[in-house]
Amino acid sequence: MRKILIIILLLMGLLPFVGCSPDEQAVKVDLSKKEQVNLRESSDVITYAYLPQYSHTVSYQRHHLLVEYLRRETGLNIKQIFPDTFEQHIKMVGQGKIDISYSNPFIYVKIAHRYGARAFARIVEVYNQESFCGQIICRADNPHIKTISDCRGKSWIAVDSTSAGGYLYALGYFAAHGIQKTDFSEISFAPGPGGKQEGVVLAVYAGKYDIGTIREGTLNVVADKIDTNEIRIIAKTPLYPSWVYAAREGLDSEIVKKIKTAMLKLEYNQKEHKHILEAAHFTKMISSVDHDFVPVKKLAALVGIRLEE
Repeated sequence: MRKILIIILLLMGLLPFVGCSPDEQAVKVDLSKKEQVNLRESSDVITYAYLPQYSHTVSYQRHHLLVEYLRRETGLNIKQIFPDTFEQHIKMVGQGKIDISYSNPFIYVKIAHRYGARAFARIVEVYNQESFCGQIICRADNPHIKTISDCRGKSWIAVDSTSAGGYLYALGYFAAHGIQKTDFSEISFAPGPGGKQEGVVLAVYAGKYDIGTIREGTLNVVADKIDTNEIRIIAKTPLYPSWVYAAREGLDSEIVKKIKTAMLKLEYNQKEHKHILEAAHFTKMISSVDHDFVPVKKLAALVGIRLEE
């Protein structure tokens, strides 16, 4: 028994050196000391999310300077977060996980209808436009598509079922020209998280679909990936209100007021503001209310899209 005890004590003495190379020193771990890891965000964080029409990289590049400006100007702890899909963005607003939503007008009318989000500002696009349109595209060398009527019977890839410029506006445009959803051989939506606008262009460029629908400006985003001369714009939709900033229901009105005031102070002609606005691809922000988006609500009703869906 005594011999067994001695062997056990010797083995225990060797344990600190197991797994160590000759040049390594054993690290003593005190298991009596424990630290609580808190996985929750700080309660003072104001979350800011850009609807993922482009890749997360593009979303960050366009808006991180703006978020930094808003933090400095308001003193609020604002953090940009990155939902993977349009539907996830919508759900996170409803769950209170997105405080400030930057989205297309169609997503806005959905989150306003479903969850009580309210518009407080919208952007003025490049060329001082307070509105934007959708574009219907095909390959430039496609011999079968010359006019909008030629889109009948063709395969169509759109950005997302909740995309404004990349689906809803085109749907309305087709309907105005007597073309219904059933007239297409196929309607698909760009797969994957983020980057859906680029995905539509690349799919058309590769010949996977006959036509695609995107918001104006998207071809500039993919100009470093493909020869955009290989893409032809068949038609442009009517203009609708520009992208919108909305606050989730229940967000402190004083917080919204601070953020709105800081946004409206941005001036393209001011040196310290110009690079922020250029990165974000707009020229300024203007005040906005829910009524501005009545045309989008009417269009959704016209093409049979329910805001609850």
